[in-house]
Parts: sequence; structure tokens; C-alpha cells
Amino acid sequence: MAGTIAPTLTILICTHNRAELLLRTLAYLDAAKRPASWAVDVLVVANACSDGTVACLKRYRAENPGGLPLAWFEVAAPGKSNALNEAAARLKAQWVAFVDDDHRVDERYLVSLAEAVECYPDADFYCGRILPDWDGQEPGWVHDRGPYRIYPLPVPRFDLGDEPRQLGLDTALPGGGNLYLKREWLQKVGRFSPEFGPTGHDLGGAEDLEWVRRALRLGARLRYVPSVVQYHYVDHERLTLPYVIKKAFMRSASTVRLSEPPASGIVPRFMYRKLAEYFIAAATAMGRDKRRFYLVRLAAALGEFRGYFYLWSDRRRGRVLGGTEGSE
Repeated sequence: MAGTIAPTLTILICTHNRAELLLRTLAYLDAAKRPASWAVDVLVVANACSDGTVACLKRYRAENPGGLPLAWFEVAAPGKSNALNEAAARLKAQWVAFVDDDHRVDERYLVSLAEAVECYPDADFYCGRILPDWDGQEPGWVHDRGPYRIYPLPVPRFDLGDEPRQLGLDTALPGGGNLYLKREWLQKVGRFSPEFGPTGHDLGGAEDLEWVRRALRLGARLRYVPSVVQYHYVDHERLTLPYVIKKAFMRSASTVRLSEPPASGIVPRFMYRKLAEYFIAAATAMGRDKRRFYLVRLAAALGEFRGYFYLWSDRRRGRVLGGTEGSE
């Protein structure tokens, strides 16, 4: 229709010292099919980068004049939440889509995103699938769906099936890797908490989950749209037992910190039994797969203990964060 203003969308990428992977992400975004009626651009936040990220961005933009409009700025304070908060103040587009610097988007990602907005105009937030970008060189245990399936996976995954549906506080909730929303909600919900989220490449997390839960409590409507797909890069150096153990510990601590406090004491009584059971199971396990499983479960239980102590400390200081739902 003549005179209709095209919807505007900014793809927001926060990055820290991953110049090579970042350029890969940008290349897939530029190669994706573009929605005809939308104006799309990319904004990169270089968070405490020391690997020449900005120089790489300058070179990439000069070498790809036909790509999506690309801009960037630097945030010196380390921490993804700091980067997100700085970006929120600068965004102007009607819609904002979050893409991680180690993701590749499906070739229909931008088109599917626009179609979802048009199909579900009453939604305020949308999320899609995040699938591991397996290349066939990964160890077999990462695909195990049996009794010794490892979780959380060393490579993030969010997949709620083939049917679109409404999500809420009583369902699994996405992180920020494939989330898009009306920009106005950035101001309504407020800042991402620096208490959570990665600093550098550590395994902290839950800053996005805590933020999404706040949005839902404020009345935001969240729609899962499976046709909007991103693939998470598989770093084979992460497919090791020490990495999975550390991730289980760190992520469990973060999610428990968002939960309701126990009725009495700092740590619920059942946690002591749980910890003892996993310790005995790990110490007596026969077979590599079984031992790996219980070592990861033991690490997760220890992370829960740490999370409850964080939770106790937060309550003592009068801070309420709240909410544990999520996915691998």
C-alpha cells in the first residue's frame, strides 16, 4: 500500500573476542533471504574486545557493500549484561532480534521472523529454535537419549517441537539466543542484571532468562515460532567432561538463584540427600557413560548448593530475582 512505512528491525549481536566466529555470523545474516517489506540492519556491541574485532568489522563492511547495513560500538565494562544495557539505550528500530556471535541463522531466518510478526500480531515477544550445528565429528555421547543422557548439553538447544504456541511462566522459556521483541519492551522491563550472564567466555548465564521472566510478569505475550531457526556453533574443545562438569555447576547455580527460597534454612533438606546419592553413584559407577552422567549430576547438585547460598544472600540484601524455568 502506498505510503505504508516499512517495519524496521535491528539484529543485535553482543560479542567478546570472537572475531572469526562473528564474521561467520554476519556472513550468514547477509546471505539470508530478506523480507521484502522490512528494513533490516545489524548492530554489534564489541564488549571488552582485545582481538581486533573492530578492525575486522571495518574490513568486513568495506568488503561487503551489498550486505545488511552494519554498525557497531564498544563497551569497555566486561559482561554481556553491560553490553545489552548499553545497546538498549541506542536502539531505534521497532523490532529487535538477538543473535549470538557463535550462531548461524537459517537462510529463511529473516523472512520467517517477519512472517511470525504478521501471523501473530498480538504477541510482544517471539522465540524460535536453537539447534546445535553438528558436523559429524562430535562424540557419540552428545546424541545419547537414553538413561545416561547428559544435560545441560555442552552446546545449547531450545526446541519445543513443530507447532507454534504461547509460552508463559509455567512453561519452558528461552534464553536470549533466538529471541526477538518489540523495542518498547526494553524500556518497560528495564536493565539486564549484571549479577547474571557471562563475563568474557565464562559459563555464567541466566541474565536473559531472568529478564524474560520479568517481562512476562509485566504482561508481555511470548510466542514460540519453530520456523525461526538459528544453529549454535559446535566448539569441539567444549565436548569434554571437564567442560560439561563446569557448565552443569555454573548453570545450576544461576537457575537456582532465580527460584523461590526454601521454607526453612538456607538449603532445602532434600538437597543433602540428593548430593549424597549422586556422590555415591559417581564413586561406584561402572562404565564410562554411567560415570560421566553421575559426575555431571554431582556437579549440578553442587551448583544448586551454591545457588541456594546466592539466593540466601540476595534475600538478606532485600534483592528479589525470581524464576527458574528454562531449557537445555
